[in-house]
Amino acid sequence: MPSLDRRRFLRDAAATTALVSAGGLAATSASPAQAAPPRRSGAVSFRWWGTAGWRIDIAERTVLVDPFLSRIDTGLFTGAFKPATPLTVRTDVVDAHVDRASTVLITHTHWDHYMDVPYVAGRTGAQAFGTLTAYHLGLACGVPSTQLSAVKGGEVLDFGDHTVEVVGSLHSRNAAYSMAFPGVRVSQPPKPATIADLPEGDTLAYLLRIAGGPSVYFTGASDVAERNLTGLAPDVAMVAMQNASTTADYLPRLLEGLEYPKVVVPVHWDNFETPLRNPPPVAPNDRKRLDEMVAAVRRISPRSRVLVPEYDTAYHF
Repeated sequence: MPSLDRRRFLRDAAATTALVSAGGLAATSASPAQAAPPRRSGAVSFRWWGTAGWRIDIAERTVLVDPFLSRIDTGLFTGAFKPATPLTVRTDVVDAHVDRASTVLITHTHWDHYMDVPYVAGRTGAQAFGTLTAYHLGLACGVPSTQLSAVKGGEVLDFGDHTVEVVGSLHSRNAAYSMAFPGVRVSQPPKPATIADLPEGDTLAYLLRIAGGPSVYFTGASDVAERNLTGLAPDVAMVAMQNASTTADYLPRLLEGLEYPKVVVPVHWDNFETPLRNPPPVAPNDRKRLDEMVAAVRRISPRSRVLVPEYDTAYHF
């Protein structure tokens, strides 16, 4: 069981005290600062698109995180993985889900996170944020430099009714303490043609803070640089499932670093090489890992609510 979440406790206690008068009744008026309305208007919805992909609608703006909708077959889930699988964007599938986007946040540049991004940017005119590798791959795919923003962690970007804080993170390791397609791109490469042409390219996480709404942390891989989490304290955390035990104390370090979010949403547990239809398909071994992850979150952070999402379903936090 975690120790008392001091920062969240003090924050919540201060908010409660501000709403109670000396006589113990709710205050009937607020100071000008308290009365100022948030800049956002309307509900905020979060829709999971499988893997680590999300669509977040904030009034008239739409933020996408790792939008991978083509879900091409590489043999990864059948034991016949083909690194030379051609990059094939299924434009009809993407078009059916992406009618607009203002911002695209890229955690890293493996195909199941990045492959559809250049097409989405071209279709919507969205600004794409990611590592220097994401920037150079975007140029190679024909995305104008004016739509590409290289970030590295520490930036806090203001979009009016929401902000995005970029957080330096790490990619998960497999059972051999390695990963598929490591590497970075420090200059513009030839246009990528296969999934092996999209390296990891360093990994980021993002904290989305919405005016008058929740703060939400997005991950794309199951490792963490917990020293970069200080002070984030999100309400909600989208947490990638660990696929190997080579990273020590992944969930304990992540959840403690995030100060035990109120809601934890497991992601990156589905078979993402099948159509986007509910119920989300999950391989037997991954089902076991998912069940173990849910149990571990409940043990490590018993005050957190665990939400296992379904595809393209609107969630409100």
